Amino acid sequence: MADNNSLVGGEVLLLQNKVKVIIVQVLVMIFLCINFLLIVTFFRKECFYTTTRYILFAVTLLSDSLILFISNNLLIFIYFGFSMQVWMCIIINVVLLLYMIVTPVTLTVMTLERYVAICMPLRHAELCSTRSTVHCILIIHGLSSVPCIVVLSTFFASASLSLYKQYRICTVEMLILYRWQGHVRSAVHEFYFLIMVIIILSSYVKIMKVAKAASGEDKKSSWKGLKTVILHGFQLLLCLIQMWCPFIEAAVFQIDLILFINVRFYNYILFNLTPRCLSPLIYGLRDEKFFHAMKRFAFFGLYKRNIR
Repeated sequence: MADNNSLVGGEVLLLQNKVKVIIVQVLVMIFLCINFLLIVTFFRKECFYTTTRYILFAVTLLSDSLILFISNNLLIFIYFGFSMQVWMCIIINVVLLLYMIVTPVTLTVMTLERYVAICMPLRHAELCSTRSTVHCILIIHGLSSVPCIVVLSTFFASASLSLYKQYRICTVEMLILYRWQGHVRSAVHEFYFLIMVIIILSSYVKIMKVAKAASGEDKKSSWKGLKTVILHGFQLLLCLIQMWCPFIEAAVFQIDLILFINVRFYNYILFNLTPRCLSPLIYGLRDEKFFHAMKRFAFFGLYKRNIR
């Protein structure tokens, strides 16, 4: 009787896992299709790929799409128990770790761009030219690579040479061999996010002052910029919580395996997928010019509207 109950429980758990994986696949496909539509729209109009805020928006779209694609493949590998050599997993994790930081750093730069546009409008054209934006993207990737380098350095210093040829299930946590490495990674990430939160909050306060003092069309533009900064702050908060998820999951794993699986699934939905779907909402749907261009492309040119 006990064996039958155990067998039924195992089948129910297997069915639940299948349903969860299917739900994730549907959500990821939806977000990737939306991002693809937005990216194509971006490249179809010169006014988009020559404007700083749209270029930075495209960077977040590409970064988020890459993260979704890689993390979803890793999820499928884990579900089917597919293992790979550690050195190959390291390469995958390098890309994943890099672009997990690229997105929040780009969000911070986008906040600064809104600050310059609203609080320093006379210098906006000079500071936010296409050339300076390209340099800014290089700086974003340079800054984002530092946490990745720190994590890899601690791993290479601790791992034996024989480890690289072993076959293992590929996860980001595989790079953490000792508890102190997790603390180092957490400290670096929290330092980065502290700096980004300070930048976003200070930009919010200064934009709010300008919004209160402005009048007419300037006031409307300032309040819209303020709402954008708030949404960037919310995205950053979700990204910060995502960095804490491995520690929460590690603690839950010591308590119960089924609870660990459930917590990991909901963490992935709330703190991995959700921040990635906010970028299209902030710029793809709230921005009137971009929204109408996207709508026209989606309806194969049947939707007519003059977009300059």
